[in-house]
Parts: sequence; structure tokens; C-alpha cells
Amino acid sequence: MSSTRIFIRRHGRRIAIALLTLPGLSGMYTAHAASVGTDAWSAVDPRIGTGGDGHTFPGATVPFGMIQLSPDTAMPDFKHAYKWAAGYQYGDSSIMGFSHTHFSGSGHSDLGDVLLMPIAGDVRLEPGDPARPGSGYRSRFSHDSEVAQAGYYAVTLSDYGVRAELTAGRRVGWHRYTFPAGTPAHVLLDLRPSIYDYTGKVLWARARVHDDGTVTGCRTTRGWAPGRELCFAMRFSQPMVSRRLLDRETDVVYKGFKGPGNQPVDNDAQNGRALVGVFDFGALKQPLEVKVAISPVSEANAVANLDQDGAGWDFDARRAEAKAAWARELAVVDIDAPKTARTQFYTALYHAMLSPTLSMDVNGDYRGPDHAVHRAKDFEFYSTWSLWDVYRAQQPLMVLLHPARSTDFIRSLIAAREASPFGILPVWAYQGLETWCMIGYHAVPVIADAYIKGVRGFDAEKALQAMVASASYGPYGDLADYMKLGYVPIDREPEGASKTLEYAYDDWSLAQMAKAMGKADVAATFEKRAGNWKNAWDPQTGFMRARLADGTFREPFDPTAAGYGSDFTEGNAWQYSWYVPQDVAGLIGAMGGDEKFVAKLDALFDAKVDPAHFKHVEDITGLIGWYAHGNEPSHHIAYLYDYAGAPWKTQARLKQIMDSQYAARPDGLSGNDDLGQMSAWYVFTALGFYPVTPGSDEYAIGRPFVARASLHVGNGRTFTVSATPLDDAHPYVGAVTLNGKPLARTFLRHAEIVAGGELHFTMQAQPDKRWGTAVSARPASMSAYRP
Repeated sequence: MSSTRIFIRRHGRRIAIALLTLPGLSGMYTAHAASVGTDAWSAVDPRIGTGGDGHTFPGATVPFGMIQLSPDTAMPDFKHAYKWAAGYQYGDSSIMGFSHTHFSGSGHSDLGDVLLMPIAGDVRLEPGDPARPGSGYRSRFSHDSEVAQAGYYAVTLSDYGVRAELTAGRRVGWHRYTFPAGTPAHVLLDLRPSIYDYTGKVLWARARVHDDGTVTGCRTTRGWAPGRELCFAMRFSQPMVSRRLLDRETDVVYKGFKGPGNQPVDNDAQNGRALVGVFDFGALKQPLEVKVAISPVSEANAVANLDQDGAGWDFDARRAEAKAAWARELAVVDIDAPKTARTQFYTALYHAMLSPTLSMDVNGDYRGPDHAVHRAKDFEFYSTWSLWDVYRAQQPLMVLLHPARSTDFIRSLIAAREASPFGILPVWAYQGLETWCMIGYHAVPVIADAYIKGVRGFDAEKALQAMVASASYGPYGDLADYMKLGYVPIDREPEGASKTLEYAYDDWSLAQMAKAMGKADVAATFEKRAGNWKNAWDPQTGFMRARLADGTFREPFDPTAAGYGSDFTEGNAWQYSWYVPQDVAGLIGAMGGDEKFVAKLDALFDAKVDPAHFKHVEDITGLIGWYAHGNEPSHHIAYLYDYAGAPWKTQARLKQIMDSQYAARPDGLSGNDDLGQMSAWYVFTALGFYPVTPGSDEYAIGRPFVARASLHVGNGRTFTVSATPLDDAHPYVGAVTLNGKPLARTFLRHAEIVAGGELHFTMQAQPDKRWGTAVSARPASMSAYRP
């Protein structure tokens, strides 16, 4: 990927654009591409998903950047924090400050590092109660004053009359605060709060003011990734007239200990577990700019990041660069759709390009899962890996649209494995550290999918070794029993059915990469393990179930039961019984053939289910019958009709999902966006195809939801998807052509897309029950016949 940047500066109505090479695109960034990217950028609404359970943030960031500078409306205690996983909820009426790190759409959380709050007038040192304005430093705000764009956020803090503007670079967050004339201006730094705040979560922090006015510091927390240290360096565009650094130890209760009091110890340096800094600037005649760099390694590295990535004082130029970075990334797809559909599509594409995040300093230093410092010499290290989610569609979308980035992503996974004390690939990692959240070894299909689809530039031998090591590490998730028995016994490991099914799929993807590399022995071993899904299948009940170590199924059995302690992870038997993406044809056979398979799929979608049934499982949302679009185990299910010769039913279910589960408003996501997975599902489905089985070279065909989409797939090639007529009166596919020739099958090959060409759908009012129904027309499966 070229490091050449695009700069867009406004001079009246003129825009000057530098030429550059794009990841996933070839040649120069032309004026036409700039126009496409700018139009796409203007369609993005970062507020989508900030209400309900979407868990997105509205603040400023750049594609895959280290900084996510966003407002925080609350950081409640862990038991009450679910809706504030991104620090912000659209329904809140006050802001407690702007912090520099956030997850987008996660179901669990941490971060909220280096919180700043501009204050006009008197300074309070506690956030205060949102229900009692004036009780602390937080301020009320109105959504009417908010501006949320890709790379920029602004809001008026009504209690102070301060206009706060935010933008971001890759490692630096930029603030611009306009204070009321004649009012003393202050900036408060609070190193105590964290998203999903735990009592005593901050183990230790330090802050100091250097002779040149640079403020640096670090804090160590015991949150989701225990022992995480993050450092920062901060500079102001105006000199301070005074400052205070305080340790508010009385606010921290740790193992029954309360500190001695609110004691300012030193105005130049302070250590403790409850640090607050107040920086005073007097009455300002011009806006105050603040720039903050972060580092997962050290204060010195944070200063180096600030020096290199944060030179100068030109907020508008930095904002233009952030806009240009997004225009560049979004220009990879050009769609023809009504305004609302454009907003939904490009916001989804935007959300899909937020993670994984850069987690490396300008000198190449990064923190590994061993907590040690490592150095990347010829690649960029990325972290923030919600792998249970993103292997399904978000990472395959990057392989398709930005394959050059995928190379660095995979090299990062391999580097993390090499630094792992356990010698395995990441499971759910951020800022280089491991959380062990969720199940499976889903870094394996991320790597396999990229390799099968032609991504190179990484050491495939090292990658395969890492994949095998991860799939063979007995202590993880009871892999020892899985390798011995062919399933995970529920009396030895919770959620045994889910783990059996997900391990079997991961094994299959590993086998595909081994096969492509000519490693026949490795491929045979894991191809055999891929059939272990059959050990979870109970033909008597017609559902997947967990077995005991003695081989019997656990009793009693309720296919509607979900939650920790059940057979399944964030799901029930109705949802997980479809999780055999590597062998859908085998599952169809187990269920009794096409008709029974389709009938059971219909029963899944058409069931009458009270959402209160899942009130104890936060993540199961977006119900259509038992189908739960708000959680990942359901995401491939609507496409399974293709495998049973009923593609018209896939088309109908996709419209049902798109119409009910997505909207261009703050509560427009039916569940956690999960670092872009929910959004990537939307992007693929809108384009008309979906990667049901990452690790294969095929995409199942659904139906498009945009009239025309041009994918710039590299080397000057464009793949166009078009549909006529596309409206609610014509929801079904009548005919499909690929490059002008009839396409009778319900799958596309990756090579057909990246070669360029056109996929055209002729839509009609009634279902076509002939197109795509032949066995030879169906997507591949382990057990499928393919002439």
C-alpha cells in the first residue's frame, strides 16, 4: 500500500487533490475517483448504531486508525454498562468528555482512554450526576448542535457555551475548542474513567508537564485485558497560565482501602490511581487547539508519534486529511441508489473499515500478548480482533475490496502468535493483548480465506504453522477432548455443542489452505476433523446438541434454551443447528433432504417468539422467529435456501431482513455492529452475494438492493452489479447474466469478481422456481456433488 496521502483543501469551491495509489485499486487517484469518494463520504452518517444496541460511536477516526476520538455520555459500572459499550448513547442528554479510544459495536468493552473536557468558568473535578445539571464537570448538549461526519465530530457544550470540534489522524487526535469571549478557559484531563468502569480499574497512572508545555503520562488498567498500559503525549496551541495535577484517591475504593484525600502533590508531576489535571488558559481571543498522541508502549513513543504524525497547528487541514482518507477508502465502491439507501450502504462500509486498528508506533514498536515490546520492521501491526464476529463477512469484505490491507492484517496475526506465551493465534485481542473472549480459533479462517482468494505478501509456511498450533492446543476450550473424542463434552467444558461445530468449521478452512499449499497430510487430518459436526447432530430431535464425555446427549434438552450453561454460545439449538457452513449439503442430508430442510428453515423464520424469551441474553436481538439477526450465528442462514434448491426463498428472506433490521437512524442496527460484521453483512447483501463459507472461493448469490454498484477491484478492473427493475414490486430474481451470458448457478467465484465484468439481475414480481435449482447450480459443500 502506498503511503502517499491525499490532501483536499477548500479554496472557495476549488479542491486540490494529490495523486496516489490505492489499496485494492490500481493506478492514480483520479479526479473521477475523488468525486466518487467525496460523494460516498458525504453519505456516511456515523450516528447510525449509536442508539439501541448498535454500540457504535459518532466521533472522529480514520480508516483502521489507532485513534477513535469520540464523546462519552456515560461510563457506568460493569453491571449497568452494556448499552454504553462505545461510551455514547444517543438517548443521553449530557457529555462527560472526549476520550481517544473506543470499540465500534462491541458486545463488551474497555478503553475510553485520556478523557478531556473543555470547561468555561468554574472547574469541578467530578463528572457529576447526569440527572443533576451542574453537579459536576459534565455538560448538557443538544443533538441539534451535533455534526457527525466520517473523520469529524462537533458539538456545543451548552452548559459552558463551548463549541468542541474533533478530528483524527492515524495516531493523533485533534481538538478545537471555541470558548465564550471573556470567560476563563480550562481543559480538564481525567485519567480515572474507563468504559465499563470497574471499581479500582485503574491500577496506576502518572502525568507530568514538561518545560515546553507538553503533557505526558500513562495509565495501567485491570479491565478486559488485564495489565493494559496506554501512554499519551499532549500539546496545546496556547501557553498555560497555570495548572494543577491532583490525585483524587478518595474516589477510588480498592480492596476496602480509601485514600488520604484530595491533595495536589506537584503541579509538574503526579502519580496515583485517580489522577486529574486542570490546565488553565485565561480568557482566549481565539480557539484553543489540543493534539493528543497515544502509544501502547511508552511516553517517549507517544511523544515521537506526536512529533511525526502531529506536526503543526492547522485543525482544518487535519480535518481535510481525515475526509480525504475516508474518500479514498470509500471510493472502492460506487453505487447508484436513493439517498437513504446510499446513507445506509456507505455508513455500513464506513463501519466495516474501523477495525482492526493500528497498534504500532511510528518507530515500529508494538505491545504483544506477552506484554513485551516488539518491533515490526516491514509491516504495520494491527490489533482489535473480534474474530468470532469478523471472520464471517468483515474480513472477507476487506479481502475483496482492500487486499493489500489484508496482508498486514495477516502478518499482524502471525506476529501476535509468535509473541504469545501459548503459541497460538489471537482469539479476541486489542492493543496487542488477549482477552480470551468468545470461542473457536477463528483467526484460522481469516488467514485461509485470504490465501485461497489470492492474498499474498505474508509467510504462508509460518501462517500454516500458526493455524495448526492454534487448532492443536489442548488446554484451549477443551481442544484436548475434541481431538480425542471428536466433540467437546458438555460435562467438561461449557457450550460444548457450539465449540464442536465451530472447531469443525475452522478445521475445514485450515484444510483448504493446506491443500492449496500442497500439504496433503495436514489437509487430510483437518478435513477429517471438519466432519466432527456430525457428532453434535441428533437425528431423534432434529437439532444439534451437546454430548457428555460418555457419548450420550445431555438431558433434559430444550431447543429454545440459550445462555451461559446451555449447550450453546449466545444462541440456542434453533439458531446453531444451521452452523455447518463447510458442509451444508451434508446437513441437508442429515435433515432428510431438500424439502424437509427448507420446511425447517421456514419454521425457524416463521415461528412466533416473544423477545422476552432472550431477556437474560443481551446479544440475541433482531428476532424474525427464532432467527436472530442481531447476533452472528444467524448471519449465514438466509442464504442456505440456495443450497437446497430454493433460491427464491433466500431472496424473500433477505428482503425481510434488510427491511426490518437496518435503518438510517441512530437505532438503525438491530444488534451490536461487532467491529463491522453487522455492517459487512449489509454491504455484501446489498451487492447481491455473501461469503457463507470463508475459506472457499465462492459467494452465495442472493439478490441486490442497489440498482448499480461498481467495485474497483484492482489492476484497473471494475466489477459491476446491476439490477432492473429494482423496486418493492419486483423482489425476486428472474434471470442472471455474467458478462452477458446466462448464469444458471447460485454462486459466484472470487476470481470472476476480481477479473472485472458485469453481473446483471433481471428482477420480477413473482418467484422464479426454476432458476438456480439444479444440484449442479448450488454452492459447494464437503458432501456436495459438483460436475
